[in-house]
Amino acid sequence: MNPKKLAALAALALLLPSLAGAAEYATTKDAELLVHRAVAFYKKSGRAKALAAFNEPSGPFCYRDLYVYAYTLDGTCVAHPAQPNRVGKNLINDRDVDGKEFIRERMAIARKEGKGWQEYKFTNPATHRVEKKVAYFEVVDGVVLVAGAYRR
Repeated sequence: MNPKKLAALAALALLLPSLAGAAEYATTKDAELLVHRAVAFYKKSGRAKALAAFNEPSGPFCYRDLYVYAYTLDGTCVAHPAQPNRVGKNLINDRDVDGKEFIRERMAIARKEGKGWQEYKFTNPATHRVEKKVAYFEVVDGVVLVAGAYRR
């Protein structure tokens, strides 16, 4: 094999693992689309069936490192497939590692705008590290449906 082809193959071999790793992580666009799907499912299926589906760790509303989670407007978590211990708890006073009251902020935006984007830091269940997260959310029937992509 000629040296140029060998060098090209070696470069490709070095690049492939990073491309494969990139495919494991969802984007903010994926998060937005997942919330749109969740809103449509909620409207079609009703609250009980939708929340049950959102709470399934391997269910239809989990994609790559994304998952739909949900809160009532008072800050009570009603679905969280990655951290089920949060469900049923009022988390309005939760803060991220920088002290940002991200649940309170999200609920204020949700009440005012009905949907929106938000940045904060949260433990990524895939890596177990605190990472920057960009979340998209929409309100349906008094429930805030959220999905957030971790930024790397």
